[in-house]
Amino acid sequence: MKTRVLTAHIPLLLAEKVDQVAARMERSRGWVVKQALTAWIEQEEERRRLTLEALADVDAGRVIDHQAVQAWAESLETDEPLDPPYS
Repeated sequence: MKTRVLTAHIPLLLAEKVDQVAARMERSRGWVVKQALTAWIEQEEERRRLTLEALADVDAGRVIDHQAVQAWAESLETDEPLDPPYS
């Protein structure tokens, strides 16, 4: 696999934490940073996918009325909560 060096200015406290994790795991600092960056990018890609999915639902009219959600949320504090609203 080809690689490329990236540089970034990291706050000292964060860099020290990376060093601590690397030492504890007996891994290199680069390995720890690569793992963290990979996890963050996967999380951001999933967040984008879910956002686009939600926007498609809105465009298609698959939404739940705000008042219905509010009534359901308020009912959760009662002895007989409402069923969750569905679109």
